[in-house]
Amino acid sequence: MEAGVFGSGLRGRLFTAVKYLTYLLLLGNVFLFLHEETQSLEHTFSGALSLSQYVQVFAATLDTAAWVVLLLLFELETSVLEDEKIRGSVKRAIHGVRMLCGAAIVWAFTGYCAELITLYQVTLLEAWNGCAQLGDGWSLLERLDEYAPLSAENCAVVADTAIRISDFNIVADAETLRATRYLAWTDVINAGAWILVVVVLEIEVRLQLRGSLTDAVVQGTRYLKYGLYSTLFIAAVYWGIAGKFLDFYDASLWLFAFIFIELNVFDWQRETQDVEQRL
Repeated sequence: MEAGVFGSGLRGRLFTAVKYLTYLLLLGNVFLFLHEETQSLEHTFSGALSLSQYVQVFAATLDTAAWVVLLLLFELETSVLEDEKIRGSVKRAIHGVRMLCGAAIVWAFTGYCAELITLYQVTLLEAWNGCAQLGDGWSLLERLDEYAPLSAENCAVVADTAIRISDFNIVADAETLRATRYLAWTDVINAGAWILVVVVLEIEVRLQLRGSLTDAVVQGTRYLKYGLYSTLFIAAVYWGIAGKFLDFYDASLWLFAFIFIELNVFDWQRETQDVEQRL
């Protein structure tokens, strides 16, 4: 492709370096989420897990991994490969992998929903003395996907009454459970908004490959994406305020990464228009 919006000189090379560094950091987040969710598993499901339980536990890992692959596919189509090369088996391969990634993202979305539903499947344990339950394998909910073994240091939080989460040996106080539900709702809304973003981008890419991405279409999708990206930004800010650093960091990186994809699409459309005008 021709030089992008930042040219082919030092600014262009710097732009490319920052872009691919961002992609690399996002790949690293896959392993950070895997570590966090593996620790969470120690307090939730035990024994052999069903496929749906795996998706519920490792929703963020699956979601992030699929999005990284999808991001790289968008990068290939909008910046790396020439239009004439996105034909035949190459085009089918890209679209096939994209469909698998899309299915994984939707599946991860169901995992976020399942986790949210689980947080509403609770039982009130009245006159339940947490400090009398030490050594019985109970855990205390501290935040979404974060637990601590019930101990002499934290049992006073649920000294009189407790709320049990589903059929797990996990208890929480009302305030912590409410805050955790807010975080789970944020996960669901964020994941849903990203799915809509990729649908809009997929439409733009397909129209561009057909030569049908007009200024009117771009203008129409722009306002829709403004709303979606605003929602994602608010989710990131909320995670930061709530102290979920990994989620805040990951969300910020993704928003930054999609600035590059949006610039790629803009530059791609501009190049196509320039070629058409020269013909």
